[in-house]
Amino acid sequence: MGPGDAEGTIANAREELARKFDAWREVALDASRCPVRDVLDRVGDKWTTLILMALAGGPQRFGALSRAAPDISKRMLTQTLRTLERDGLVARRVYPTKPPSVDYRLTPLGVAMMEPLAALIRWAEQSHSAIVAARRRFDEGPAEESAA
Repeated sequence: MGPGDAEGTIANAREELARKFDAWREVALDASRCPVRDVLDRVGDKWTTLILMALAGGPQRFGALSRAAPDISKRMLTQTLRTLERDGLVARRVYPTKPPSVDYRLTPLGVAMMEPLAALIRWAEQSHSAIVAARRRFDEGPAEESAA
């Protein structure tokens, strides 16, 4: 794909998003019932993306997930996994061993989320330094004009 193709893709995406936003405004979409906000609130929380990334490689036991994100508390990991299970993105499988063994894996819905999540992660990695620089410029305030 050449530079012109990328510009066309970006223009198409901008047009699609602008049309969708206009359509939502026309039907007076209730923000509290917005499907996009509902899904992005979950994906954008502190731990979901990291847990989904850890599960992208295959099923993981609780301990492995805990080690993958050492700064998450066991309580928060449990809560996030339950929420992801409730949303249908993660499945919990219990094996009949003594003591019972449990693992977590992506469901088909969770697997379907990997492509857009990977694109978002690529964009975040590529854009991070520019965002940090923009924050720094903003925090420094407007540049002083030099006296002539």
